[in-house]
Amino acid sequence: MEASKRKESVRSAVIVDSSVLIDYLADRSTPQTDWLEHNFSRRRIGVTTLILIEVLQGIRRDDLFDETLDALEHFVLFEAGGRDLAVASARNYRALRQRGITIRNTIDCLTATFCINEGYELLHNDRDFNPFEEHLHLEVLHPEPTNSILAE
Repeated sequence: MEASKRKESVRSAVIVDSSVLIDYLADRSTPQTDWLEHNFSRRRIGVTTLILIEVLQGIRRDDLFDETLDALEHFVLFEAGGRDLAVASARNYRALRQRGITIRNTIDCLTATFCINEGYELLHNDRDFNPFEEHLHLEVLHPEPTNSILAE
């Protein structure tokens, strides 16, 4: 893919990881949740089916489950799965293992690989994604401190 087309596609969507969604849904203020709140209507922002599962599995109360599901309906939902993603994720995991890096969460590996393959940025607050950014060219959105975001 040409560099200019790749840059354009990287800007086409931001995938929000569960590490940010959990804080966002709990009304916790972090640089990531502040960015999300400020940019929700300005950018194409989504979650993958795997992130949806991850968030919903952690909810214990039925009423909160339904409320959370309703809130997540406002995000674009991207199907993430299948053989190609599984194989690419395994290759990425192995590439990082060869560098002495172990990724602790399979869904994080799948999420990072999905974003890399699709050219999407990732908004996260989870150190497991750092090696994907450093070694495998994952595009990560790094929000400015809250004061800078609100000044735009």
